[in-house]
Amino acid sequence: MAETGSQLPGIVVTGASGRMGQMLARSVLDNPATRLVGAVERSGSDWIGRDLGAAMGGSALGITVTDDAEAAFAGADAAIDFTAPAATVDFADLAARHGLVHVIGTTGLAPEDIARIATAAKQTAIIRAGNMSLGVNLLTQLTRKVAQALDEDFDIEIVEYHHNRKVDAPSGTALMLGEAAAEGREVSLEGVADRGRDGITGARERGHIGFAAIRGGGIIGEHDVLFASQSERIILRHVAEDRTVFAKGALKAALWGQGKAPGEYDMLDVLGLND
Repeated sequence: MAETGSQLPGIVVTGASGRMGQMLARSVLDNPATRLVGAVERSGSDWIGRDLGAAMGGSALGITVTDDAEAAFAGADAAIDFTAPAATVDFADLAARHGLVHVIGTTGLAPEDIARIATAAKQTAIIRAGNMSLGVNLLTQLTRKVAQALDEDFDIEIVEYHHNRKVDAPSGTALMLGEAAAEGREVSLEGVADRGRDGITGARERGHIGFAAIRGGGIIGEHDVLFASQSERIILRHVAEDRTVFAKGALKAALWGQGKAPGEYDMLDVLGLND
């Protein structure tokens, strides 16, 4: 962890050249409670060696984009990471080694990735969520409560909409909502999830939780949780109008994590919704 004394917490942003990376960097720069101290990109990126501000089309910031994550993490208090699973697990190991808070917004993580992150969390605070927005985390809580209140006469379907460049499906948020619904019914999501329907599938199984993924245009992110019986429907919905909601949530998590004991946390912890 960086020796910052009375200085503001120093934040490193990984995947700095991506749309989310640039938004995260700007959010850190705009926040009076934080300092941007590093920007990491994959080896081979044409941003390597460039000043981050200039690369983003603005004034120089004095921060050079690097592929040396080890050096960048050594001088920071937190890392915010919306990259890819293979990179994220490596960053988790580095965060554990240097004792900095690791905020993970990466989706598409496999069970073995999650297990590796859990190992790293024994040495440092790791905050991981499929979605960093306040609204989505409130929706997660509502989904759990409604699923708990309604029996299996109500089918549960989760429909998510994203832009045409998203590479994983269902989205991390959809899976987070599915987990919440399964917890509400006290079942394992793995045992009741219907993640793909095609052809003659037969009738829908009672008690299952269905997922549908829609990809098109520039949709930022929309999620519906449908509870449908023979006579009525309840639809819970969240629509993200601007990606800044994710950046603001991630930055809030990075600040909240300062001084926290090693362990795995999520945005419900950050927002005080797990109390």
